[in-house]
Amino acid sequence: MGCLTLSATQASAVAPRALPSPAETAAALPVVNMEATVLAAQIDPRRADDTLTPGAKDSVLAVERALQARNLLDARWVDGYFGTTTITAYAAYQRSLGYTGLAANGLPGASSLATLGQGRFTVSRVIKPGPKVQRDGYVVDTRTQAMLTETERLLGRRLVLSQGSYNPGGDPTSAGTHDGGGVVDIKVDGMSADTRTAVARALRQVGFAAWVRSPAQGDWPWHIHAVAINDTDQATQAQNQVGDYYLGFNGLANHRPDDGPRIPIRTWEDYQRTH
Repeated sequence: MGCLTLSATQASAVAPRALPSPAETAAALPVVNMEATVLAAQIDPRRADDTLTPGAKDSVLAVERALQARNLLDARWVDGYFGTTTITAYAAYQRSLGYTGLAANGLPGASSLATLGQGRFTVSRVIKPGPKVQRDGYVVDTRTQAMLTETERLLGRRLVLSQGSYNPGGDPTSAGTHDGGGVVDIKVDGMSADTRTAVARALRQVGFAAWVRSPAQGDWPWHIHAVAINDTDQATQAQNQVGDYYLGFNGLANHRPDDGPRIPIRTWEDYQRTH
């Protein structure tokens, strides 16, 4: 019988190893920061070069590798740069899941990103626009509504919309920017020039790309145009305006320098973490 007795070391060598728990498996996977990834998807397509969005490279690479594994993105574009080719690939992936319209706009949404990451990466700092709600007779999502409410608190005054979101074709002069979520126009009737600038500044503080628009710039009355950065329901035209804002432009087709109040650019989520 002595020859059949195993030492503790020998016993541990032949005993079956326990499978890793789901938590241990998830911990071993790369983490995709959704906030940084969506930001890169808005800015990178508007760049004149291939500069990477700070803090987004590793997350974008993980997304691009997952798209490549699905034969939606060629290996040469797996570079950490979320340009137009990656946008197109991600939109094709969204359509492969059965998504249409705004849900297949090429911006990583929470559901599609989580599905893409199964077995490949986990997702942190998740963004969701939230349900649609009414404001001043217009439709906005709850994320945009919360941002407007905080802007009003900072200003100590009520803001009234002249156009909301999810309004395809509602105003031809808007060039499609209001077709999706996160975009509003604000009435400025009775506001002085200084007040208009103060409103635009407060909107920028909470995470909007915001500009005072004048009749000299287009076929529209004085108003403030605001796009909620990182709203994943954005139409392509609104995505482009966010990218232009980060790159110092005015968000118009003339691509002129930003004419609004210059403050450090932040998202709504950034603002919430510091207030």
